[in-house]
Amino acid sequence: MAKPDQNEVLRQMPIAVGVIAGILLLTNRFFTPTLTDSQARSDALCVIISAVLVLTGLLWQQVQSRTPESVQLIGEEGFELAPDLPDPVKTELAWSSHLLLTNTVTKSIVVLYKNQVLLRRGILSPTSEVKPGAILQRVLDKHRPVYLVALSVYPGRIEFDYLPENTQGVICQPIGTDGVLILGANAPRSYTKQDETWVAAIAEKLDNTLSQHLENSEVA
Repeated sequence: MAKPDQNEVLRQMPIAVGVIAGILLLTNRFFTPTLTDSQARSDALCVIISAVLVLTGLLWQQVQSRTPESVQLIGEEGFELAPDLPDPVKTELAWSSHLLLTNTVTKSIVVLYKNQVLLRRGILSPTSEVKPGAILQRVLDKHRPVYLVALSVYPGRIEFDYLPENTQGVICQPIGTDGVLILGANAPRSYTKQDETWVAAIAEKLDNTLSQHLENSEVA
């Protein structure tokens, strides 16, 4: 369900004030048998002000951003780590994934490194194997992040079957040259620029730890 808009009352206020002022002005005009020139000018000014207030309220309804509608992701909540990982790697993965789940809109996390899934956490898909499709492969080849703001509109969304099937937004963030951090959100257009910067910083820290401890090893 979408979160209630806390600014709805403020956006409606100019319309309400403008309408009430207009009604009071008409009522006053109706009960005034004779108008002076100065009162007529004042009435005209009040009509303009009321109209501006109503117009301002209508414009606010159009330009104010709304909270993207979120959905309940389909899947079971879980936390899976690849076996036989060194303790520093386990700690780093647990810490990083916890930060992402608690400080961003992320609901599902997958870490792929050297073609092996090191971590799955959050709302999990029944499919645990990650087979890079065109989108993910481009991230791995170009080492540049991809943010799919509304996954449902991308034909290539079928490659993300290792995320909940109704995932709304996806970030694929490179982890150095050997891996990728894949994040799924439950609302479209929900990651901010600050979130993207935060995700990039965490991926960089992950790269430092993984490259140190897994450089010459294979994950079982």
